[in-house]
Amino acid sequence: MKKQYIFILVIVAAVVAFIFATSFDAGSYVTFNEAKELADNGSEKQYHVVGELKKDASGEVIGIHPSPDKLSFSFTLVDDNKEERQVFYNEPMPQDFMKSEKVVVVGSFRQNVFVADQILMKCPSKYQEENLNPNAQL
Repeated sequence: MKKQYIFILVIVAAVVAFIFATSFDAGSYVTFNEAKELADNGSEKQYHVVGELKKDASGEVIGIHPSPDKLSFSFTLVDDNKEERQVFYNEPMPQDFMKSEKVVVVGSFRQNVFVADQILMKCPSKYQEENLNPNAQL
């Protein structure tokens, strides 16, 4: 019976170690400054940076530069610390990219440009509940 307990204990320890090891790589959210500092210190790990597309005073998105063949593009992203950085994405622009409320770029710094391998967008929902006025007449 002792061999069974030892075997079960080893399996449980291996599962716990696997979960613990993969939890650190599950996507670290950082600012541009933190990602740049980590890259300067030799880290090749990918990081998530949350931000908004840069807009002018009238609310129009600015700073988007598609490549001539439209197979890649770069854009300016403003992170949660209000730091603006150029982001390069080696894929075509995602549909509704310009309408997104928040953007999460997953990638790393290469020189002074954040190179995104993945873009996640939070777009305004067509299905959001509208504020209904209970006194309004139909």
